[in-house]
Amino acid sequence: MAAKPRFRNEAHDAVAVAGTDRKHPVDETLPPLKMFTSGLQHVAAMYAGVVAPPMIVGPAVGLTAKETAFLMGASLFTAGIATLLQTLGFWRIGARLPFVNGVSFAGVTPMVAIGKDRGHEGIAVIFGAIIVASLLGFVLAPYFCKLVRFFPPVVTGTVITLIGVSLLPVAFNWSQGGNSTADDYGSMTNITMAAVTLAIVLALRKLLRGFLQQIAILLGLVIGTVIAIPVGITDFSPIKDADVVGFPTPFHFGAPQFEIAAIISMCIVMLVCMTESTADMLALGRIVDRPADERTIEGGLRADTLGSAVSPLFNGFMCSAFAQNIGLVAMTKVRSRFVVAAGGGILIVLGLVPVAASVIAIVPLPVLGGAGIVLFGSVAASGIQTLATAALEKGENALIVAAAVGIGLIPIAAPEFYHAFPEGLLVVLDSGISTGCVVAIVLNLAFNHLGRKPDSDQDPAPEQVSESAAPVAVH
Repeated sequence: MAAKPRFRNEAHDAVAVAGTDRKHPVDETLPPLKMFTSGLQHVAAMYAGVVAPPMIVGPAVGLTAKETAFLMGASLFTAGIATLLQTLGFWRIGARLPFVNGVSFAGVTPMVAIGKDRGHEGIAVIFGAIIVASLLGFVLAPYFCKLVRFFPPVVTGTVITLIGVSLLPVAFNWSQGGNSTADDYGSMTNITMAAVTLAIVLALRKLLRGFLQQIAILLGLVIGTVIAIPVGITDFSPIKDADVVGFPTPFHFGAPQFEIAAIISMCIVMLVCMTESTADMLALGRIVDRPADERTIEGGLRADTLGSAVSPLFNGFMCSAFAQNIGLVAMTKVRSRFVVAAGGGILIVLGLVPVAASVIAIVPLPVLGGAGIVLFGSVAASGIQTLATAALEKGENALIVAAAVGIGLIPIAAPEFYHAFPEGLLVVLDSGISTGCVVAIVLNLAFNHLGRKPDSDQDPAPEQVSESAAPVAVH
């Protein structure tokens, strides 16, 4: 008797290829050289997105340049593990689609609020909160995949927009030099270098095509760093201090610590990540002609959450889908999940070579700030693009966005607004992403679900959510 397919889409594939020996393109393996180069292209497309969060969080909590480089290497290593879980999978874990996982931008602002100026203790509290939130997400995965209709574009678009807007001040700070106490903070030299880098990235995106266009931000960082050498703001000491080969020692910064307020904040981030990953899986399933059913989404969410739970063990952060790689699949037409698995292997190797990770640490902050304006601004633009499909003219959807964005912007526009509140609440309130997400979800339930039958405009089906949220590049 033939084995029963684990996923409904596998049964669909079996019928589609009945009478032939051909595998579905998702399950095909390519020649070794093409497998490697295509996998490397995926790594290039998402590399900057993986190392950016630890570059933000490390200095914010008070880590040294060498410790921040270690954190970047750990993030590459754990992104590789999460990608392998997603593409290869085991049991009911993994979407088994060409799905790249990496450090989520959604958690950056809450993590900075949790660990700011607390050094190793702050990192330990962040890791403890991620572990608890990830295990909770793993348990909720079979149920969450059935609740997508409560997260329409009006909610996801608002949250994604707030993620981008909340991160832009970081890019502005970098552009000025990063250290407000330094003599050259905000100098014309620093801001000019940021402007030059921004112009280079924009020019590369305009002039290049294909693979090179995909890595325009990475190329912009390289060119900007080279230009900054004669200017005198490039520091090569991180490379000198880095080991050639190393392993992200488990709990390098100490055993995880558990604080209730931090856990609540990261649980909210986990819900955001699960929402984004669900939308991305639905979109990717269409692109590769293997529609993602509930079992596929459940497996994908379990891979996300398990990867995130394991990540702090090796000093990494919360992992979720990288939507820019979905665009790469659509552009190249290479649908094999084993290509992305090869990319995951490359990420692991990079994580085991600290000197490779430290190369990014030599990028001057003004250069990183110029590229960051594009990187973080594109996140906000993706959120606006999603909101454009949210039927804001229907019902109270525009009011939902107005209230959620307004409240979410409070920590950015008025950092001292909640100064009289208990310190435990500030971990959540000081994150515009967390507060904006909660407000958007609650108001969407109040206006579009409770006390009325939601119509198709106010309550899109999961498929509609996926199409609108697919372009998101939050990682």
